[in-house]
Amino acid sequence: MNPLLEDKLNNLPALPGIYQFKNDKGKVIYVGKAKNLRSRVRSYFQNRLDNAKTSALVSKIEDLELIVTDSEIEALVLENNLIKELKPRYNVNLKDDKSFPYIKVTNEPFPQIYPTRNIVKDGARYFGPYTEVKTMKTSLRLINKIFKIRSCKLDLTEESIEKKKFKVCLDYHIKKCEGPCEGLVSALRYNEMVNQVVKVLRGKTDDLIEELETEMNSASANLEFEKAAELRDRIEQLQVYSSKQKIISNDLEDRDIISAAYEGKDASTTILNIRNGKLVGKRQLNLTTEENEDASRIYSAIIRFYYNEYVEVPKEIVIETEPEDSETLIEWLNTKAVKKCKFVIPQKQSEAKSLLMMCKQNAQLQLKEIQLQKMKKEGNVPYVLSALQRDLRLKSLPRKIECFDNSNLQGTDAVASMVVFVDGKPKKSLYRKFIIRTVEGPDDFASMREIIQRRYSKVIEENDTMPDLIMVDGGKGQLSSAIESLESLGLKNFQIIGLAKRLEEVFLPGDSEPQSIPKTSSSLKLLQHLRDEAHRFAITFHRERRSKRTFTTELLEIKGIGEKVALKLLTEFKSLEEIKKASLEDLAKVIGEAKAKLVVEHFNAVQSVL
Repeated sequence: MNPLLEDKLNNLPALPGIYQFKNDKGKVIYVGKAKNLRSRVRSYFQNRLDNAKTSALVSKIEDLELIVTDSEIEALVLENNLIKELKPRYNVNLKDDKSFPYIKVTNEPFPQIYPTRNIVKDGARYFGPYTEVKTMKTSLRLINKIFKIRSCKLDLTEESIEKKKFKVCLDYHIKKCEGPCEGLVSALRYNEMVNQVVKVLRGKTDDLIEELETEMNSASANLEFEKAAELRDRIEQLQVYSSKQKIISNDLEDRDIISAAYEGKDASTTILNIRNGKLVGKRQLNLTTEENEDASRIYSAIIRFYYNEYVEVPKEIVIETEPEDSETLIEWLNTKAVKKCKFVIPQKQSEAKSLLMMCKQNAQLQLKEIQLQKMKKEGNVPYVLSALQRDLRLKSLPRKIECFDNSNLQGTDAVASMVVFVDGKPKKSLYRKFIIRTVEGPDDFASMREIIQRRYSKVIEENDTMPDLIMVDGGKGQLSSAIESLESLGLKNFQIIGLAKRLEEVFLPGDSEPQSIPKTSSSLKLLQHLRDEAHRFAITFHRERRSKRTFTTELLEIKGIGEKVALKLLTEFKSLEEIKKASLEDLAKVIGEAKAKLVVEHFNAVQSVL
């Protein structure tokens, strides 16, 4: 333990708050809350720790940061916000950071109702999140069909309505809007209709139907038959919608059923929303955890993630395991709930237990889908890599391969290239060019020693990761040179091969005879692709170098033309041929009239000799 961390541990306050553990790079790797920061944080540094995950976490802690709060509830909210923002490695995190859509009811005299992914604290009401967009669109279609809610985005105020600033649109004429923009409906009546929409969104459809039936009977008694007929039609449409909702509970309580399925670092949770005994919604969230994460911590994270959003907190939350810090969570949930909330953990066979089992099946199906997609994503890559691992008898899958090639012309302008393939595909941002510095003459072995030495000394220096496979273009000699350089750097356990051009033979370390791979094998095609790409990249670089040297050398033969002037000409005209064709006036614009004359006279003299 470093002295700075030890000093902080000795001066911890006995107050509620949150703590952030940081690694040696200053990155936050864990965020936690505590009723008493002193006792909670110091417990991590005892001799006996709970599990291997905690031990791994503690071994990486180099610093900590505290934020003291007034209460444990305040600490819980702050902890949740920091986890969502920082996504520390050792916390349970939402797997994808996409925002789920909500239905928004705006805060204005004549509210709008529309879908959004942006949560703004502007007094509006939000319903969701909808993990299935199809469900959200169904709800919006129902609202638009039954209720005359405006679809426009006009800023309707008392002043704008009095001044007749806006005119009714087509929706009014086809009876899909009551014309609030011209004051044809009062704010009171319009907001009564909005409150009815809110009841539908909260799953209180049956309660709304009862209210509308009472209102319809009252209108009929008062001889308001047109209003009564409109209410009758609305009731019938709501009854059709309500009949499609599955009745799964007989006691008509409002409850959420939460179940999680987890394996390795993947976790999936299903949340069933039951209102008045009917299933009105289903949410599914994917999370990432550390392996062997405690179930109580997973459920605690799910509850905090889900109810931190703009969702209704029901009277009961049915779960199979009591979450970590359950008392604090209940206290926090009650600050958001209309009625007091409680956790229900069914022990015996009951209706709640059956609902929990159904929810569990959904979570397990979702987890299998995640794992299947993961296998497909990883599995498509790797058929050719698995074949390469098999054919070359490699210890590990060669997901990252670095391939080297040399290029020179009778020892001049010697260069080399490195190309990189990741998951069997070129990763051009990682390609590198080398100018051979220490080798004179056409010595491929010495050139290979130099570039391997330079490449992997830099890897060691920058503490970078080694590739899964190193490949050199050439036979036994090039391979031996590369191995010599790697061993001189103290590197061990690397995987390296050489591919000879003539017979497409693969040379392995320690084998005097080459390894033959079937000509039809996909692994050989991958090696050929690597070799050809490295060769192309090296040849291109070599030609660039040789062309620049040729151009510059000929220009420098002109008396009075130096390197700077030659470079200016090459930059402007791109090639020696273009410089030869250029007029005196064009050349003078770049290098001045005096030097332009020297260039023109030189090439004219050369032309007359030819």
